[in-house]
Amino acid sequence: MPEVSRFFGIVIQVFFNDHHPAHFHAVYGEHEALIEIETLAVYRGKLPRRALALVLEWAELHRNDLRRNWDRARAGPSRTVRGSDRTVGVEWSQHEFRSDQ
Repeated sequence: MPEVSRFFGIVIQVFFNDHHPAHFHAVYGEHEALIEIETLAVYRGKLPRRALALVLEWAELHRNDLRRNWDRARAGPSRTVRGSDRTVGVEWSQHEFRSDQ
C-alpha cells in the first residue's frame, strides 16, 4: 500500500482498490483510524486526540491531493501514460503517489 505522507510519527496511507467511501488510513503507533476524504469524519478506528488533530489539519490542507490519490489508487497499481501514441502500463512510484508535504 502506498504511503502518502509521514509526519510527527503519523503515517498516511491509501490502499489500492480499497472499499468506499473514499478514505485514507492514518496510523500512529498501535493506533489506526480510517478517515473519509470528503467529510474528514473518522468512520473506523481511533487515534489519540492530539494525533487526530494533526491528521485533520494536514488532511484539510491536502484534500485535493487525497482525492487524486484515491482516484489513482482505485485504478490499481499500474496506470496508463498519457501523451503517448500507444498505451503503456507503468508501475507506481512512491514519489508519484505522495502529496506535497
